Amino acid sequence: MATDERETGNLIGSDKVEGTAVYGPDDKEIGSIERVMIDKVSGKVSYAVLSFGGFLGIGDDHYPLPWQSLKYDTNLGGYRTGITLDQLNGAPKYANDDSWNWGDTKRTRAIDDYYGSSLVA
Repeated sequence: MATDERETGNLIGSDKVEGTAVYGPDDKEIGSIERVMIDKVSGKVSYAVLSFGGFLGIGDDHYPLPWQSLKYDTNLGGYRTGITLDQLNGAPKYANDDSWNWGDTKRTRAIDDYYGSSLVA
């Protein structure tokens, strides 16, 4: 599929979001989007999982970020967030897909509580 078919106007294909760089408030890259988590009922993106740390994808930690905390910045060619590296250090995270249960509402509530419901990039 051609790039222009996966990215038109305000819409973008999920495969184009995955791997996109995420920049902190100081315009420094803090990681990249590994995947997006979509609410099955509403169809809205709820979280973006930030891959951070490790080396060449090995040993990365995975940080679920509220989708509304990210805003695409055309100048950077990636997503900007107001979340700092210091905030990530204490944030909910997991080491691999086997250690996170998205069906556990306590976990998703912990993410929302940690970042606050009014967090906007």
